[in-house]
Amino acid sequence: MKTDAQIKQDILDELVFEPNIDETQIGVTVENGIVTLSGVVNEYFKKALANKVAKRVKGVKAVAEDIEVKYGDEYAKTDKEIAKAAVNALEWNATIPREKVKIFVEDGYIYLSGEVTWSHQREAAKNILQNLLGVKGVVNNIEITPLLKADNIEDQITKALERYTSIMAKGIRVQVDGDTVQLKGRVHSIKERELIEKTAYKAAGVRNVQNEIVVQSYPEFV
Repeated sequence: MKTDAQIKQDILDELVFEPNIDETQIGVTVENGIVTLSGVVNEYFKKALANKVAKRVKGVKAVAEDIEVKYGDEYAKTDKEIAKAAVNALEWNATIPREKVKIFVEDGYIYLSGEVTWSHQREAAKNILQNLLGVKGVVNNIEITPLLKADNIEDQITKALERYTSIMAKGIRVQVDGDTVQLKGRVHSIKERELIEKTAYKAAGVRNVQNEIVVQSYPEFV
């Protein structure tokens, strides 16, 4: 099992390896596999990227992110300017049904609500908007309302996971109740846990995924 010190060093090494992040701006502490990120960055996408980097390190059980976004005066935007830019960004993306997504901006934070048919549409909306200048954060409350009736969901997900050659797909249990999927099992990293959840959302008819997969270090994995 990795020690907290080893996990911390792995995260710091990954941050150094990431060209879009100044690792000297990010503080990392680890306690019992739980990582806390701190510091100040000048763009929201750097905050999101640091979080993503930490999650892909093996041995990390959870990430508490406390990074602050501070824009310089020359890059500061009003809520009205951010809202206008957000509307334009979504309208330019053909995969997102703009009429189904509502935008609210307050103090630099974008709040999304509404309904879409697929999980990738929900994620695309957040990913597009978090790169806008002046944005401090994106709260994604968009719901998924499938057009198709739930049918053979467990079989769809199981076969999709079987196509993975990695050990991460082994030992994952899938239970279905209507349009809700429950995932259980163990993986080596948060990144693997999230990838399996995204796979479950791709199955036709899935509206909700309850991800109860546990992240454990290699020696404990069975």
